[in-house]
Amino acid sequence: MTDLWTVHTADLEAGVLTAARALLDDAFDGDFSDHDWENALGGMHTLVWEAGELIGHASLVQRRLVHDGRALRTGYVEAVAVRSDHRRRGHGAAMMDALERVLRKAYDLGALSAAEDALEFYASRGWLLWRGTSSAMTPSGVKATKEDDGSIHVLPVGVTLDLDGEITADWRSGDVW
Repeated sequence: MTDLWTVHTADLEAGVLTAARALLDDAFDGDFSDHDWENALGGMHTLVWEAGELIGHASLVQRRLVHDGRALRTGYVEAVAVRSDHRRRGHGAAMMDALERVLRKAYDLGALSAAEDALEFYASRGWLLWRGTSSAMTPSGVKATKEDDGSIHVLPVGVTLDLDGEITADWRSGDVW
C-alpha cells in the first residue's frame, strides 16, 4: 500500500529527514549537495511511502522572484525524486498534485529548475518554460544566470507573465535556480 504525506519541515522527525536525504543522494547519483538539501528545507514536503519505505520526496519552499518590477511570492519546487525501482507509476505526479494544491492557494507563482529528463513531465502538468533571461540578486548586485536559461519553468497562479522577459531570483547558497 502506498501512503502520501504532505507535511512541513518542522513536523518531520530526524529519521524521516535522514531517509529523505538518503533517497535524494541516491536518486541524484551523489550529485545532491548539502546546499541542495538546505534549499529543500523550511517549507512543505510530500513524501511517498510504500511498505514502510520512503520511495519519493518533493518540497515546496517560499522564495521571492522579481519580474516586470514586481516581487512575487513564489512557491519554488525542490528535491523531486522517486526511487529508481518505483518510477513511472504515478508517484511523481501524486507528489506534484499535493504541492501544486498548496502552491495555488498560497503563492502568486510557482517556479522550478528542471533536469533535462523531466522537461516533458512538467510541461504535461502546465508548467511553462521561461524563454527570457534569468538573473539573481547576489551579495554583489544582480548577476545574469545564463547557465540556468532553458531550465527554468513557471506556473502562473495569480499573475500575468511575459515569458520572454527577465526573471530575477533571490540569493541563496548553492544553485540559485
